[in-house]
Amino acid sequence: MSGINYTDKIPNNVNLAGDRTLQRALEHWQPNYLQWWQDMGPDGSHGFDVYLRTAVSVQPDGWAHFDHVKMPDYRWGIFLAPQDGQRKIHFGENMGRDAWQDVPGEHRANLRRIIVTQGDTEPASIEQQRHLGLTAPSQYDLRNLFQINVEEGRHLWAMVYLLHRYFGRDGREEADALLQRSSGDADNPRILGAFNEKTPDWLAFYMFTYFTDRDGKFQLCALAESGFDPLARTTKFMLTEEAHHMFVGESG
Repeated sequence: MSGINYTDKIPNNVNLAGDRTLQRALEHWQPNYLQWWQDMGPDGSHGFDVYLRTAVSVQPDGWAHFDHVKMPDYRWGIFLAPQDGQRKIHFGENMGRDAWQDVPGEHRANLRRIIVTQGDTEPASIEQQRHLGLTAPSQYDLRNLFQINVEEGRHLWAMVYLLHRYFGRDGREEADALLQRSSGDADNPRILGAFNEKTPDWLAFYMFTYFTDRDGKFQLCALAESGFDPLARTTKFMLTEEAHHMFVGESG
C-alpha cells in the first residue's frame, strides 16, 4: 500500500493496474495534461534539470525524495493516505456512521462541485505564476517556485483521479474541462475570481503563498474531514505538500 512504483506510466498507490478501464481513461487524459504543461506551465523552464522533491511513499519518512529532473518529466502521480477501516463521519445527520467509500447519490452533485472547484484552483495558480521564473530573485527562490508548480500539478491529478474513479462520464467531462479553462481568459475563465487575477511580480507571489495558500490549507483541512473517505484521504496527503507552499510565503 505505501510504496509507489515509478516504472508505472502513472505512479500511484491506488492499485490503478487493477482497474483497466480507469487506467486507460487516465492514460488518455495524461497527454492532454502534458500538453497543457508545455503550453501553460512555467515559461522557459522545460529544458533545465531542477532539484525537486517527489513522493516515494505516503509514509512520513517516504514522501520527500529529492533528485534532479526536467519538469516536463516530473512523475506526477496519484497518492492517497492509508485507509483507516474504522473511520466514522464526525458531523451532521450521518454522524457516527461509517465513512462513505462510494459517492452517496444525494450528495453526488455537491461533492462533484467541491472536487471540481478545488481541482480548478491548482492549474490556475500555475497559469498565474508561469512568467515568474524569468524574474526570480535567486536560484533558491526559483527552485521553491518550481517545487510549488509541480505540486499544484500533482494536486490537479489528485482531483482528476477522484472525478474519473467515482463520477463516471460526468467526472471525465469535468476532468477534461479542467484543462480547457484558463486563468484570466475572457471566454473561459477559472471558476474562482481570485484565480483569474494576475500575479505580476514576486511580492504578489509571496502574498499569494502567504494568504491564498493559507486559505487553501484550511479548505484542505476541512476536506480531510469529509464523510467521503477517498476525498478525505486524498486531501490529507495534499496537506503534507501544502505546508511548503506556506513556508515560501512566510520566508520569502
